[in-house]
Amino acid sequence: MQTLDRTRLSWTKRVLVALSALVSVLGVTTAVTPTADAAVYSSCTMTRCTAARSANSTWAAKGYPSTRGWYSWPNGQCNFAGGTFYNREGQLPSGRSYLEFDVYPRACGAARDAYRIVVDRTTGAVYFSPNHYADFYRL
Repeated sequence: MQTLDRTRLSWTKRVLVALSALVSVLGVTTAVTPTADAAVYSSCTMTRCTAARSANSTWAAKGYPSTRGWYSWPNGQCNFAGGTFYNREGQLPSGRSYLEFDVYPRACGAARDAYRIVVDRTTGAVYFSPNHYADFYRL
């Protein structure tokens, strides 16, 4: 019986290794979705919070646009407003309306990174997520 279990385990390992190699060769990526147990912190003291606060000031000056798309940014760059943040996983308080915005500007149309601010349109609270909605820090 022990030999059979080893054979199954060995076969499973081989399949997983083969799938990993195939994914690597094809360049397939997976989307990481936030989990319902995301951490929400009452304050933000990490170094990137300064950039999030600066981005928030600029977005606030633009009236927190609700239309998804690229917006002109200081120094000839652009930044992306993501439109509605649906809070589907329920990380933030429910029953509210949220908008999401990128933190770091770049050339218009460039690839986006994982840093976001989320604005609670109901209360005005602003959250920073340095890891694409896995954690939130209140600014």
